[in-house]
Amino acid sequence: MPEDQLIDRYKRHLNYLRISITDRCNLRCIYCNPRLPGKKLQHKEVLRYEEILRIARLSVRLGINKIRVTGGEPLVRQGCCEFLEKLAAIDGLDDISLTTNGILLKPHIDTLLSAGIKRLNISLDTLKPEKYQQITGYDGFDQVWEGIQRALEKGFHPIKLNAVAINGVNDDELTQLAELSFQYPFHIRFIELMPIGKTAAPGAGPLLIPEIKKRIQTLGNLIPIRRTINDGPAMRYKFKDAMGEIGFISPVSNHFCSECNRLRLTADGHILNCLLSDVCEDIKAPLRLGLLDDDLKSVFLKAVARKPFQHPENLTLLTQPEPMVSIGG
Repeated sequence: MPEDQLIDRYKRHLNYLRISITDRCNLRCIYCNPRLPGKKLQHKEVLRYEEILRIARLSVRLGINKIRVTGGEPLVRQGCCEFLEKLAAIDGLDDISLTTNGILLKPHIDTLLSAGIKRLNISLDTLKPEKYQQITGYDGFDQVWEGIQRALEKGFHPIKLNAVAINGVNDDELTQLAELSFQYPFHIRFIELMPIGKTAAPGAGPLLIPEIKKRIQTLGNLIPIRRTINDGPAMRYKFKDAMGEIGFISPVSNHFCSECNRLRLTADGHILNCLLSDVCEDIKAPLRLGLLDDDLKSVFLKAVARKPFQHPENLTLLTQPEPMVSIGG
């Protein structure tokens, strides 16, 4: 049983930790890692794998039972798969998954499987190779699609395909992306673009979930799926006779803050209690000073105590300077 329950002052039970292992990425997506000059972490600033594993073990003792590994792009960091194997061996974790852009997925697929990873989130904002290059700055659609197909062959499930919906960019492909749920057992997730940091996304106004729903319902009625205890923020649906399902994540049009169960560990060793907050707790410094787990536990508890009830109603007023790639998603 957990030593303590990570329960905040609003009675939310925080059982989900997202771990960013790097701020490096091999893509330059217009909404996440824009083609603008930016500072990258120095090697010494990034948590070492053994440090992350110690924090992860402590978090499980505090009640975390779900961990998602993110970046940047996690597969660009050397030794990622070996780290994932050690992470998956931590007793008490019910759910371990990986978020990736898919560029390096195919050559790593067998190693990921042997490491104990079964669940994948893969970014895929378009089905058109030329548009993929426009969004990401790299001609890599075929690499990603081959990686997705190989993951399907190897039995990974669920495979979630994340599409950030952007007016003037991929809004003409919403139904085609949703149609994948008829052909494959994929979970297609539509995500509203969040105005975080500087982006290179066009300013054509937000494309929100109600409009996305309206457009894809030309394919049929969306049937709600009952949520489970380990679900993330997506509201889940499926079309009749579809192999897969559809998810909607609406940080702009319909905040899900009241149900938020997440903490984030950044690559440079800070615990972030809200994606849209500048308030964070440094756990790297006490860790490297050689402090005991009880001292590190107090960092977690402080982060939980300071977790806000919700992020600002008007996200356009946010002044957070960091792009999404530096936060961990």
